[in-house]
Amino acid sequence: MSLYPQLQQYIQQFQDEAGLIPETRKIQLEQLASYLSNEREQEFLLNFICTHNSRRSHISQIWAATAAYHYGLTGVKTFSGGTEATAFNPRAVAAMKRAGFDIKSPGGENPHYEVTFADDVAGLICFSKTFDDAANPQRDFAAIMTCAQADEGCPFIPGASWRLALTYNDPKEADDTPEEQSRYDERVRQIGREIFYAFSLVQTK
Repeated sequence: MSLYPQLQQYIQQFQDEAGLIPETRKIQLEQLASYLSNEREQEFLLNFICTHNSRRSHISQIWAATAAYHYGLTGVKTFSGGTEATAFNPRAVAAMKRAGFDIKSPGGENPHYEVTFADDVAGLICFSKTFDDAANPQRDFAAIMTCAQADEGCPFIPGASWRLALTYNDPKEADDTPEEQSRYDERVRQIGREIFYAFSLVQTK
């Protein structure tokens, strides 16, 4: 198993950056690691949820799938959704490409992007949808809330057996400003760093 070379180089830097993760944040990430280490579970369905399913939830889903592949956690499957559907934002797509992912778009109003990180694994089909869309698990899944608005607005996620608030600032704040690209790159890197930190702590049986 081998990640794309550019992506592998990008990820290798995460270990050196673990010190950038605040201690309070590490507690939340360790909760995710503990959940994934539960030997009673045969399969782990992670649904990353944000309001519009356009930026942070997609970025988190893709990084989680990549981390599961990297660490050989075959029982982990990742999904994303929102409280409403819009589209996987092109700015976020571009930032993920800069990190080293291969992303193909068929075009259209809500494109079904194909995202790959290695040649020996099928690509993720990423498009904006609600968290309860038929493409997502309907029960016995973990709801990972990636934005405060969705976390506060949806205190109950039907079908979720576990929930974690792992919220991130929205890079949308920098849209159409000189800081746009750097802000998206920063968020992609932060989410990747934290997801890899959590997955590195998973104790497999």
